[in-house]
Amino acid sequence: MGLVRHVVCAMSGGVDSSVAALLLKRRGYSVTGVFMKNWDSLDESGVCSAEKDCADAYRVCQSLDIPFHQVSYVKEYWHEVFSNLLKEYEKGRTPNPDILCNKHIKFNHFQKYAINTLGADAMATGHYARTSQEDEEVFQNRKSVRLYKGADLLKDQTFFLSQISQDALRQTMFPLAGLTKEFVKKIAAEAGFDHVLKKKESMGICFIGERNFENFILEYLEPKPGNFVCIEDGTVLGTHKGWFTLTLGQRARIGGQKEAMFVVDKDVVTGDVFVAPTTNHPSLFRDTVRTDRFHWLTVDPPPELVRTQMMECHFRFIHQMPLIPCTVTLNMDGTVWISVSQPVRALTPGQFAVLYKGDECLGSGKIIQLGPSEYTLQKVTSN
Repeated sequence: MGLVRHVVCAMSGGVDSSVAALLLKRRGYSVTGVFMKNWDSLDESGVCSAEKDCADAYRVCQSLDIPFHQVSYVKEYWHEVFSNLLKEYEKGRTPNPDILCNKHIKFNHFQKYAINTLGADAMATGHYARTSQEDEEVFQNRKSVRLYKGADLLKDQTFFLSQISQDALRQTMFPLAGLTKEFVKKIAAEAGFDHVLKKKESMGICFIGERNFENFILEYLEPKPGNFVCIEDGTVLGTHKGWFTLTLGQRARIGGQKEAMFVVDKDVVTGDVFVAPTTNHPSLFRDTVRTDRFHWLTVDPPPELVRTQMMECHFRFIHQMPLIPCTVTLNMDGTVWISVSQPVRALTPGQFAVLYKGDECLGSGKIIQLGPSEYTLQKVTSN
């Protein structure tokens, strides 16, 4: 009888993590399910489903006859994810809490808890992603590991894992790597996990769920009224409650305005939010961004980029947007410029630029600067 490896599986109460735990058990591992509580539902007026999710995760663990634990990272989530979120909004950026949550909570605090406190040999999650190591190699932790897209390209979640550390990647198993969502649902149905199958996909802010964003953010940030200003002629069209309630590319709700206007820029000094008519106005399109110090998942930075200071690959800044060819230029301080092959709508500071080469996710960097818009370039050439 060989050594039975102990794997801690992060359980969310959803179908993906439930099937991940089931598959690990079928493979002969000793599995422990752990539910993370990262948001204190008593803190605010919104609705939180954490208690129901926890109960659902517990039911799955009971039916699999595996130990169940609950752990709270409410304090850590507040300090390392949510307060960062608020600071970013105040700077006029639009952050991505799901990427930050994976980086700071799930693949840092939770992982250390799984390995150091529960004595696990590895941890597992229900993410649709693959790595370059076979399951048994996870327990050897010798070589650097690459992150690849999951088999279900529609569900692929490497985008959300693009900031995690190499140490975390080495110690993590993704049991759903080679499966499609449809097949996962089929496994869940056959296992009798009806209570998790009926749940709808979790959306909205990581761990906080779906709610009216403007109302939610105004519970935490003081309103800072300002003007909606038309980018074409500078006329004031109306007022807003704070630039942080708006993100680039979204439709601006302006009272008395018949024509649809879209947010194209923000000035956090004056409080002005610039808007333009039509959803495809040239002021919404740009083809270059600069990130902060780029987080490379495997090699920091790739040898090709070090050698020539430039590299061809693919880019996205929204989870399911099509990948776009781009050229990456490395700066001395580890930041990068990314030039995309065609102008992209609503490139947004605070979001993460995630890079791919083939099926491999190379890592990501937070967008901190935008190149000029098509509208600005048109004005320059026409003058």
